[in-house]
Amino acid sequence: MESSIQDNIRAQMRKGLVEYCILSMLARKESYASEIIEELKKADMIVVEGTLYPLLIRAKNQGLLSYRWQESPQGPPRKYYFITEEGRKVLSCMDGIWTGIINSVDMIRKGE
Repeated sequence: MESSIQDNIRAQMRKGLVEYCILSMLARKESYASEIIEELKKADMIVVEGTLYPLLIRAKNQGLLSYRWQESPQGPPRKYYFITEEGRKVLSCMDGIWTGIINSVDMIRKGE
């Protein structure tokens, strides 16, 4: 299969999961954008850094996360993002949906 086709399929399948991954990460610990990008890149979940900021803004506007400014030992202050109570509720819902999707796909793949 051509690399460009594979890249497109991978991008489309990951697209809807990035917000879920961000909320999952922030449920573990608050982070600033560079840390979030680094973890997403490490997991091969994000390629273009510019895609993160619109997701963070949208999630903040939906009340799923918030942020605070903290002085940085290196350079300007950093914006640390953290999950809100509403974000935890949405993440819990996403966890249930994700488990259901995994089970459904496994059933289809196994022919059950």
